[in-house]
Amino acid sequence: MSLGPDNNAGNALMIQFYTWDCAQPDMSWWKHFESEVSQLAELGVTQVWLPPPNKGTSNVSEGYDAYDLWDLGEFHQKGTTSTRWGTKDELLRAISVAKQHDIDVLIDAVLNHKTGADKTEIFDAIPVDNTNRLKKIGPVRKIEAWTVFDFSSRGGKYSKFRWTQEHFTGIDWDQRTRKQGIYQLVGKGHKGWSPNVDNELGNYDYLLGADVDFRHPAVQADMHNWSEWVLNTTGGAGFRLDAIKHIDRKFLLQWIKKVRTRDGRSRAFMVAEYWSPILPRVLSWVKAFEGQTAFFDVPLHDNFHHASRRRFDLRRILDNTLLKARPNDAVTFVDNHDTQIGQSLESWVNASFKLQAYAIILLRAGGHPCVFYGDLYPGECYDAPTAQGLRLLMSARKDFAYGPSQDYFDHPYCIGFVRMGDASHSGCVILISKSNERAGTTAEPLRYIRMKVGERRINTEYTGLFEPNRRVKTNADGWGTFTCRPGSVEVWIPYIPAAR
Repeated sequence: MSLGPDNNAGNALMIQFYTWDCAQPDMSWWKHFESEVSQLAELGVTQVWLPPPNKGTSNVSEGYDAYDLWDLGEFHQKGTTSTRWGTKDELLRAISVAKQHDIDVLIDAVLNHKTGADKTEIFDAIPVDNTNRLKKIGPVRKIEAWTVFDFSSRGGKYSKFRWTQEHFTGIDWDQRTRKQGIYQLVGKGHKGWSPNVDNELGNYDYLLGADVDFRHPAVQADMHNWSEWVLNTTGGAGFRLDAIKHIDRKFLLQWIKKVRTRDGRSRAFMVAEYWSPILPRVLSWVKAFEGQTAFFDVPLHDNFHHASRRRFDLRRILDNTLLKARPNDAVTFVDNHDTQIGQSLESWVNASFKLQAYAIILLRAGGHPCVFYGDLYPGECYDAPTAQGLRLLMSARKDFAYGPSQDYFDHPYCIGFVRMGDASHSGCVILISKSNERAGTTAEPLRYIRMKVGERRINTEYTGLFEPNRRVKTNADGWGTFTCRPGSVEVWIPYIPAAR
């Protein structure tokens, strides 16, 4: 898959350009993105994952409560014309500017469910156990639910498809009794939960809202039409696929393949959100999708989270991760909007290990790294030292982290690796350390690892990227003893004396 524009000769890099509660009170989010494009390009970004561009249920909706995928901030629906992020015109302009700076944009595709229906219907349904969706907890009954989506303000522009109860498998609210629960739709035309979903909670077809039935031919046709329309309309280069463990995987694989059959889309980028820290579960879905989509490396994120909060043997930091098992399928990340403090998947990586984690995904060979907006820009997640260090690491990825990689994972509190460089880039040496929790108040000495940089860099003086006044010199065989402070990261690059 394409990791950025084809004319990019450097390292590819993705950024998730939003947080959960992000705001720009003086401008739309799309305008904010447009204003940052040139700086992102300077930092080496080649791909941007934007928030869902579709209309949600209100003007403060992040878009994950999807109402109308065909409304990108163009029609007055749900009390607003623009989405939370801005208008359609602002989105198209921002993506155009990104393309001018050789940055691809990924569309966040929220396909699994719909919310904010326009009308109710009465139909047969059966309540099921929230902890085991295969277990019925009552008889078939008539319920009244919000399942009619007619998008009257859009008036059939772009798509004339009108959603009704026949296009869904489940719902979570009975308007008649005003009771919340999970109701499986039954009766004529309904086939029950899809068997081609994750088996968590017995069957994880249902997530929220009105759950889409991807086995319905009319639904399939509308989804295929939307994928072509949204990429052609916006200039998007691919998709981030939301919540795939709840989507019929046979349909989704077909959907992905069809995107790639269209002119100029054979290498369209796809990355799927399958949230599980358990590698075998992730690998089973990697296999099911036949290499047609990358996956976020949740197991690696989980290791980072635990390493930031308790005693952790750094020699094991890559164990049971997608990066280690199938690096070409892994989109690596440290945090995202769902892992923020207070969110449903809270597993925030503390500042004590944040830059160490970023050094692993940005500077070591393997995987396709994704930087989180909240670690780079002021907002609800912001930590100034982290942001400053992250910019250094992104620059090091752009300028130095090339060539083969050699790991030196020999100590529980300090690991290192070398990027050997290539014909155009010098390479670099990276050390990552944790404080020894058992040391108590005793001052810890500098951590050091003896590493070989290769024949190109024998008798070479190196300087620290974070502490530029420090020096290390390799010997005639290319070996050097590189150091970093406890609980920190250091990137060593060849020293170039300032011109006099």
